[in-house]
Amino acid sequence: MAALDFTGKTVFVAGGTSGINLGIAKGFARAGARVAVMSRSQDKVDTTVARLTELGAQATGGAADVRDYTATAGVLEAVCERFGLLDVLVSGAAGNFPAAALGMSANGFKSVVDIDLLGTFNVLRAAYGLLRKPGAAVINVSAPQASLPTVAQVHVCAAKAGVDMVTRVLALEWGADGIRVNSVVPGPIDGTEGMARLAPTDEARRLVIDSVPLRRMGTPADVADACLFLASPLAAYISGVVLPVDGGWVLGGAAASMGAIAAPLVEAARQAAAGH
Repeated sequence: MAALDFTGKTVFVAGGTSGINLGIAKGFARAGARVAVMSRSQDKVDTTVARLTELGAQATGGAADVRDYTATAGVLEAVCERFGLLDVLVSGAAGNFPAAALGMSANGFKSVVDIDLLGTFNVLRAAYGLLRKPGAAVINVSAPQASLPTVAQVHVCAAKAGVDMVTRVLALEWGADGIRVNSVVPGPIDGTEGMARLAPTDEARRLVIDSVPLRRMGTPADVADACLFLASPLAAYISGVVLPVDGGWVLGGAAASMGAIAAPLVEAARQAAAGH
């Protein structure tokens, strides 16, 4: 479809060297875009650039921690010096680990909030002067925990709720520049580190799959396709949207399945805290 042809467009994916974000980078590469990726590891960046090049894309990237504004800005500027202004910006760097609040350190909570929420702000704020105006599309990668209270996920719930509000506020503030800002909310995506941590056993995986109305886990390509749509002319009048890409999981099954999986973890943390 011509509307999903990104030939000549420049796409930047923060966190684009693994999991869902790598899938997004590949999706845009297959659609003809020039693709740049950023993560903390230069080795992972180099490997990903090689993989994207094999798909026929012009690709580049750089290493930076999204918590470091100056380093993040430096990578963005270097990319734009090579490829020009950004047509699409995807902010997807994230951290997660299952832990009950009573079993979590203050530093563990802060680490996830800093990566997910501060990191999202840093990427978007550093990129603003490098976005094509009008016409750029910004896409944040959120999570169901942004709107769904989830046991053993207080850090992610807090961080991703903030990410969705960043999406909505910047859709208001940057709309006059012709910049659209949206979020995608992946549900359970197979083959990702996050899903492996949240559903580490066959029993847990089956519980999750049975709780999805479409009765399957998603794939990184499912999320990539949603991003291609949101970045395309087909979505030219869509901004400030938080779009679930979850097979209907958040409609009810997510809370039940994740609660059941995490219940022993929460109870153990409660008992340990009571013992003190």
